[in-house]
Amino acid sequence: MAEQLEISSDVQYYLNHISSYEREFTKWESRVTRILKRYRDDTRTSQDTGSRFNILWSNVQILKSATFARLPKPDVSRRFRDNDDVGRVASLILERALDYEISHYTNYRESLTSSIYDRFLGGRGTSWVRYEPKFKPMQTDDLQVTDDTEQEYEEGENPDQPDEELDYECAPTDYVHWKDFGHNVARTWEETSIVWRKVYMTRSMLIERFGEELGKKVPLDSQPDEMKNATKEGVDKRALVYEIWDKEKGIAIWLSKSSGEVLDEKDDPLELEGFYPCPKPLFATITNESLVPIPDFALYQDQANSLDVLSDRIDGLVKALQVKGVYDAGTPELSRLFTEGENNSLIPVKNWNAFAEKQGLKGAIDLVDIQPIAQALINAYQAFEQVKSQVYDITGISDIVRGQSVASETATAQQIKGQYASLRLKAYQDDVARFATHLIQLKAQIICKHFDPQTILMIAAVDQLSDVDKQLVPQAIELLRNEPMRSFRIEISTDSMINMDEAQEKQDRVEFLGAVSGYLEKAVQASQTAPQIVPLLLDLLKFGVTGYKVGKAIEGQIDQTAEMLKKEMEQKAQQPPPPDPEQMKMQAQQQSEQMKQQAENQRFQAQQQAETQKHTLEMQQEQQMAMFDAKIQAEADQRKLDHEAMLHHQEMMMTQMQERWSQEQDARLKIILAEISANATVNAAQISAANQAEQGAENG
Repeated sequence: MAEQLEISSDVQYYLNHISSYEREFTKWESRVTRILKRYRDDTRTSQDTGSRFNILWSNVQILKSATFARLPKPDVSRRFRDNDDVGRVASLILERALDYEISHYTNYRESLTSSIYDRFLGGRGTSWVRYEPKFKPMQTDDLQVTDDTEQEYEEGENPDQPDEELDYECAPTDYVHWKDFGHNVARTWEETSIVWRKVYMTRSMLIERFGEELGKKVPLDSQPDEMKNATKEGVDKRALVYEIWDKEKGIAIWLSKSSGEVLDEKDDPLELEGFYPCPKPLFATITNESLVPIPDFALYQDQANSLDVLSDRIDGLVKALQVKGVYDAGTPELSRLFTEGENNSLIPVKNWNAFAEKQGLKGAIDLVDIQPIAQALINAYQAFEQVKSQVYDITGISDIVRGQSVASETATAQQIKGQYASLRLKAYQDDVARFATHLIQLKAQIICKHFDPQTILMIAAVDQLSDVDKQLVPQAIELLRNEPMRSFRIEISTDSMINMDEAQEKQDRVEFLGAVSGYLEKAVQASQTAPQIVPLLLDLLKFGVTGYKVGKAIEGQIDQTAEMLKKEMEQKAQQPPPPDPEQMKMQAQQQSEQMKQQAENQRFQAQQQAETQKHTLEMQQEQQMAMFDAKIQAEADQRKLDHEAMLHHQEMMMTQMQERWSQEQDARLKIILAEISANATVNAAQISAANQAEQGAENG
């Protein structure tokens, strides 16, 4: 019982917010209903046959075309446009996935179109983004069941073996009717803490969403107000379910007002950054005191009523602007004057004399004066244009937007009017662009947070990327799944939703190519004269190129080319840059003068060197001659000394030889003398003996 009371108090809490909202917005809903009838021209009755001028329909059609002419394209890029290859590949993958979601599922276009219509009619347009996974029964061949698990679990009771697998998943965008959206009463959108939408569900939808027990319990007692006047036969009643998102509590509940109970409750089902699954509504005029919007038509409805009155008056004056009058019955032929008379035709009159006496046609016919009617019609047209101009001034829709112009206007005047119109319309265009961008951002968060990585790779056609980018895909997927890093490094927006002139687009592309080529030419020249600024020049190139949508698909090639160009420029920067022709001419002249000067210097140096060599040679010769003379003199002196020494030695030797010879001669002489003396003695003895012998013989 306590649990039931707690649930009832929670239900009552949200029912009170719903009741407060309905009281606050009752007048606005009644006003919007009247505006829609006027837009659809449903206010006419069988007795109301007056002419009207539906300027509301005209303005809404123009504003819708001026703000939403084509489906926006997602624009995902690196937040700081730096050299982040992983961020670039992650941006490319997410952009492709979003482009597939937007182009493949038409609910985004339909919801955006309906929301824009609601904004320009009732003053508020809303859409809702959700996550929708679809499952299919898992094939039995994919289930691996062992004998042990077969004995332990009955069929279909194994909790570890799923019986379904993911078939596909998407993030559809639902249009929320202006009567089906609500929020807690607040002054500004930032003060809201609860938002909800009404969902009308059939019995089968209830059972599929909330299960069979609750699905059969909810009464089918509601239907949209627009269907209440439909024929009851064959019209199914539906259950009204409130899908409520409470930001403060961080929960989403599904509530049945008829049964007074909560059908389902989840804690932050989508885990979005702003919690709400819907963007800030596309508001018309609101103030800081209330979120009850003021429809645009309410600001010029008095002028619109005046246009209806003037249009009816003009219609009456136009109908009264016809030739009417009386004629003399005595001349019945005059009745054929305006019915049978053709160009250059005459009608015969039988009694011409009597007809002439009555001053002819002047006396026989009297026409109604239409000059006052024509003047009144002219005045009515002028008043009509003045009131219509007031409406255009209020709404900001000038004749230049409608394609109207006066032949006498100059091109400058038309340009000024176009600029004025663009200033007034830019606020509308920016609001619609922000609304569409917020829807795409919600889609992107759901894709990154809840989609299976394989689904992201498949819808993004990753297999078509370059081989270099394919290597970065795992890191890119990890970046997309990481919510803080994704927000820091990736920025999600949309391109313009306004139709661009084809010729202007071609001109922009030509201008882009010319700007890039001109910049590259100047950058190369600047890098040759100042190699140190090469990194800055390449960063400026990437900064400029990434600002164009056309450069998005080739950012990777641009980065690679820039890096390669940087290396080449750095290598070239190490080499001396070639001078320009004028500088080369000056250098050639300087080199010629230098060569002449060098030749003159070389000739002078050669002459000086020759003279120096000659002088040196002469000095060397003189030195050599002197040295030679000195050497000869020294040799002569040495020879003289040697000769004198030799002579002295010879003299000494001669003296010694003479002395020795003298001594030897003296010794020999002495020997000879001794021998002579000895011989003489012997001889004397011999002689004496002989003499004695002889004497003895003689004596004998």
